[in-house]
Amino acid sequence: MAEKSREFLVKKTDLHETAWFDRPDPATVELAPGQALMKVETFALTANNITYAVFGEMMNYWNFFPARDGWGTVPVWGYATVARAGCVDLTSGERVYGYLPMSTHFVVEPVQVTAGSFTEASAHRRTLPAVYNQYLRASGDPAYDPAREAEQMLFRPLFLTGFLIDDFLADAGLFGARSIVLSSASSKTSIALAFCLGKRGSDVCQVVGLTSRANKAFVESLGCYHRVVAYDEISSLDASVPTVFVDMAGDGSVTGAVHGHFGGSLRYSCSVGGTHWNDLAFGKTFPGPSPALFFAPSQIEKRMADWGPAGLQRRMTEAWTSFLPQVDGWISVDRSSGPDAIQRVYLDTLDGRADPGRGYILSF
Repeated sequence: MAEKSREFLVKKTDLHETAWFDRPDPATVELAPGQALMKVETFALTANNITYAVFGEMMNYWNFFPARDGWGTVPVWGYATVARAGCVDLTSGERVYGYLPMSTHFVVEPVQVTAGSFTEASAHRRTLPAVYNQYLRASGDPAYDPAREAEQMLFRPLFLTGFLIDDFLADAGLFGARSIVLSSASSKTSIALAFCLGKRGSDVCQVVGLTSRANKAFVESLGCYHRVVAYDEISSLDASVPTVFVDMAGDGSVTGAVHGHFGGSLRYSCSVGGTHWNDLAFGKTFPGPSPALFFAPSQIEKRMADWGPAGLQRRMTEAWTSFLPQVDGWISVDRSSGPDAIQRVYLDTLDGRADPGRGYILSF
């Protein structure tokens, strides 16, 4: 029986509308010289992927894996194997980590192939941010640990974002703030950022996590925030303290409450995510500084120029290695497979029902 190839797509105009579509038999896919056919093995699904969908048009996330008209492929992070290598630099069966479609197969055009990585150079991706076009070869990745694949899929891209936000804020002298307030404090990106900020010491800045009452005990148990406050307790924060707000959810009501409370004490408002897609803060007017959208690839480009690729990679690897032990004990990995499971976890994540203490790893 021929191997089945399928893709999970979402309606661009209604992220709740999903569908599975059959794709051509992988054996019949013709590869141009230099291309390789990849088979998606396993991937993580987090709130970060919902942000990719929400900003799919605005930030070109739909363009990485083009789909039929009106539909979009939500990008994910995970592992794939080389199903067929039409290029001499890759080996059939080898495992790679990177940016994947929610489909069983996809085609890449590897260039700049080294023992540890390659760059995807297909025509439609060449003008897109380079960070999403880098694939790590498990056999040559010094940070690869087969026992830590789940943590890599769940946290590595989100930790990178947290690391870059921390670097961006530090480069700006924290905008003169003494307190950094993070929304969606239970999210993996907020946890990563809180970890990085916390290493600077409470005498430099207090790290405050905003979360729902339901998640407050969980966030407090993490130990990476100096203070945890429920959304309906924002007024309990000292409004006179110079503050930076980092918004991971894009919730207009929360952003409004924070801006309204701190007013002139709010030194900078950093917008990162858009998981509260039904009431986005983006484009609205609030008291104090206008929310500025953070785009991780821009900070990567800046530090590539400042430190060089090797210097940036060394700093990120050191930070990632120090963070990884922190996830032990509070994250439980939830593995499931098949179309129904993928659709269920996607919709739960879209609607905010996913358990922050679980890490969802999916396969076809």
